[in-house]
Amino acid sequence: MKKQLLSALIGAALLSMDVSALAQNLAIVNGKPVPLSRVEVLSQQVSKQQQGRPIPAEMQGQIKDEVIAREIFMQEAQKRGLDASDDFKNQMELARQTILIRELFSVWQKDNAVTDAEVKAEYDKAVEAAKAQAGDGKEYRARHILVEKESEALKLIADLKKKAKFEDLAKKHSKDPGSGAKGGDLDWASSNSYVKEFSDAMVALKKGQFTETPVKSQFGYHIIRLDDERVAKPPEVPSIEQVKPQITQQLQQQKLAKYQEELRAKAKVE
Repeated sequence: MKKQLLSALIGAALLSMDVSALAQNLAIVNGKPVPLSRVEVLSQQVSKQQQGRPIPAEMQGQIKDEVIAREIFMQEAQKRGLDASDDFKNQMELARQTILIRELFSVWQKDNAVTDAEVKAEYDKAVEAAKAQAGDGKEYRARHILVEKESEALKLIADLKKKAKFEDLAKKHSKDPGSGAKGGDLDWASSNSYVKEFSDAMVALKKGQFTETPVKSQFGYHIIRLDDERVAKPPEVPSIEQVKPQITQQLQQQKLAKYQEELRAKAKVE
C-alpha cells in the first residue's frame, strides 16, 4: 500500500514537471523541445523590419509555424552532418560576431544617448550657417565671361566699351559652359554663392555696369556685369521640433563613428 502511494506521488510530481516544461515550449519536434523564447526572438526581428509596428494577430500563427519549420529543417541538416563542416563553422562565427557587435553598439548608444543640449547646439549651428549663406541680405542677378588669360579679358572689355553685346561675347568666348550658353547669365544668387574675388567685384558694381578690370579667381579671369539686385527673402528655417529626429540620428551616427575610431586606435594590431 505504501509502495503504491509513493509511486502515485512520484508520478504526480513527474506529471507536474512535464506540464510545467511543456508550458515553456512551443512544441516537441521528434522528441526535442522547441522553446517559446524562439517565437519571441523571431517576433522582435519581424517587428524591427516593420519599423516597430505591432505584429498582426494573424501573423503570430505564421511566426510559430516558421519556428517549428526551422527546427524540422535544422534537425535534418544535423542528421546529415552539415553542422560539422568548415563552411558552417565559419558562417556561425561571422554570425556570432555580427550579433555581439550589434549588441555592443546598441548598449553603447543607450549609455551615450544624444542630449537635448547637443541637439540644440547642432540646430543653432545650422541656423547660423543658413544666415551666413544669405550673405548681406541681398540677391544679385549677374552675368560673367570667363577666360583663361588676362589679355583675352582685356580685349573683351575693350569690345564691350565699343558697344559689343555682352551676351554675344559670353556665348562665343566664355569657358564656363553653364552660363556661357545663356549669355553669361548666373541667375539670382546671394553674394556668398561666389568666390570672394568675384563677390567683392560684383557687389561694388551699379546696375548695368561691368568690371573694366579683369577679376582674377582660381577659375581664371572674369568680366562681370551686374544686371539687377533685390532684397533677399529670409531663409526658411524649420523649427527645432521639426528637425529634431534627423539631427538626433545624425549625431548618433557621428558619436558611434567616433567611438569605433577610438576602439581601432586603442587596439594593438600586429
